[in-house]
Amino acid sequence: MTEALSELSSYLREMRGDLFLDASISYDELNVAATPETILALLTFLRDDARCGFISMIDICGVDWPQREKRFDVVYHLLSPKQNLRIRVKVAVADGEPVPSATAVYKGAEWFEREAWDMYGIPFSGHADLRRLLTDYGFEGHPLRKDFPTTGYVEVRYDDAAKRVVYEPVELKQEFRNFDFMSPWEGTDYVLPGDEKAAK
Repeated sequence: MTEALSELSSYLREMRGDLFLDASISYDELNVAATPETILALLTFLRDDARCGFISMIDICGVDWPQREKRFDVVYHLLSPKQNLRIRVKVAVADGEPVPSATAVYKGAEWFEREAWDMYGIPFSGHADLRRLLTDYGFEGHPLRKDFPTTGYVEVRYDDAAKRVVYEPVELKQEFRNFDFMSPWEGTDYVLPGDEKAAK
């Protein structure tokens, strides 16, 4: 597998090295770093080139790195059934910086991009219907950002008694506890529930 990925990496550098910044192999996948300016040309090449044949888009997702200047990674996961290989293409963008929509290259990118917009706030320029997909109408914020607060917002649920959707403040149903992370195999200084029966 690694040999095939190395050959693919060399082929990409030779044919279209101008379309990406770097390529490396990790976890049995080829990782390619691109820019917003070249992403559509790179995706088109990966799809249409006979040697590549990455005709299947598996996923587009976001990754939040709040400490970086280019805060988000937009990650494209592609599959080549012909080569039986996977490739991961990453584009680093700043907060609010648009990424060209891949819907012209892969029709299935539409909902993945809507999810990345909804969860991370990553805008995709040229997307025909960029609106929220998983959160409620009027929802404020993007819940998968690392700085999104866990409390202070409202939650939505269907109230069977009122026969309608109700909005309530977020309430933590379980109290925080202090957990003992010592493994029972290392020996504890107390009897674990159920162990009292073993002594008999």
